[in-house]
Amino acid sequence: MNAPDSFTPFDRVKPSALPDRDALHRSIDSVWRIEAARIIACVARMTRDVGRAEELAQDALVAALEHWPQDGLPANPAAWLMTTAKRRAIDHLRQQALHQREHEALGHDLEALGAQYAPDVVDTLMHAEQDDIGDDLLRLIFTACHPVLPTEARVALTLRLLGGLTTAEIARAFLVPEPTVAQRIVRAKRSLTAAQVPFEVPGAAERTPRLASVLEVIYLIFNEGYAATAGDDWMRPALCGEAQRLVRVLASLAPDEPEVQGLVALLEIQASRLPARTDAQGQPVLLMDQDRARWDHLLVRRGLAALDKAEQLARAGKPWGPYALQGAIAACHARARQAQDTDWPHIVALYDALLQVAPSPVVALNRAVAVGMAEGPAAALALVDALAGDPLLRHYHWLPSVRGDLLAKLDRGAEARAEFERAASLTRNAQEKALLLARACG
Repeated sequence: MNAPDSFTPFDRVKPSALPDRDALHRSIDSVWRIEAARIIACVARMTRDVGRAEELAQDALVAALEHWPQDGLPANPAAWLMTTAKRRAIDHLRQQALHQREHEALGHDLEALGAQYAPDVVDTLMHAEQDDIGDDLLRLIFTACHPVLPTEARVALTLRLLGGLTTAEIARAFLVPEPTVAQRIVRAKRSLTAAQVPFEVPGAAERTPRLASVLEVIYLIFNEGYAATAGDDWMRPALCGEAQRLVRVLASLAPDEPEVQGLVALLEIQASRLPARTDAQGQPVLLMDQDRARWDHLLVRRGLAALDKAEQLARAGKPWGPYALQGAIAACHARARQAQDTDWPHIVALYDALLQVAPSPVVALNRAVAVGMAEGPAAALALVDALAGDPLLRHYHWLPSVRGDLLAKLDRGAEARAEFERAASLTRNAQEKALLLARACG
């Protein structure tokens, strides 16, 4: 593969300043992880094919691996990769047009076609006028999270294209075989192509339901990092970090969406607790027992600022949804210097509102926990018992866990022990199982 023909703005370092090969490969890997999503998004805008865009972006990466060890690290590696990928895309479009002309006798001027698809300012502005946001990354987010794909495919494709994770990394994160993840990604890209999903931000009328899909994917990625559903790890902070990065990107591209700001608030505040969720021995520490001095207060401030923005948008007439309400609940905990300072009645009221916009037995269970803190365990136990027959909670380990906690507070030790043991039998996370069994033993 040839390097780009001209790199006048991107002068290379002198040979004497060349880093060693290992250091250079680390630099390439770092640049790729940071820039891959933008490069793929730009190329996808040109080709209108996410799968092809990823291949062409990978070609640019291969070119860097071939040329940089010989020629030196460019002064602007990101620009080098972007330019190379764009040129690969234009070559692809020219070849595509040539084949089309050969088969359909279409008299297109190939040079004009190249100019049409060259990613310049005019092109960007044209697309901005069409979809009223006009950012390649936002287009990529909406495409990767399209509802035509099943949830697991959306998650895998988003982490691959926007998170920069390898197939192996995604497989390890979700404890599934690598071939399974690879198959999901391949099928997802084929499905997008077959469904002719346009590479665009949906119009205002279609954006709300599509935005919900995007937010759901980011939320699921974070939750899997915050409380791993299976395996030996209590948490997977790398997944939390990817979700935070994605939602920050989304917030910068869609700053006037209260649900986006709400999800920023929720994830930043939740992530602030990560350092305190394990003790010195690596054992899990529950929220009410955490050393709040260990919380990341920079993330708390970022989360509260996002929530303030969501509140401003609400006053302007944009109602809160489930993520803004969950962000507000997280903020109640964040504002309490000590666990006993938590405003539990306000949290109950927020759960009441959340049940109105996103009713679910899990939300009702969380509300019952808040009621227990505000009004006492007896009041909460009645609510939990009323949920016991819900089929959606039949295998949900938090139901017997919450019930066990309430029974313990009511000095019904034998019943509590049985509930903790049942909860331990239902969880697939080793750390969580150990915690529950420890609680069963008193």
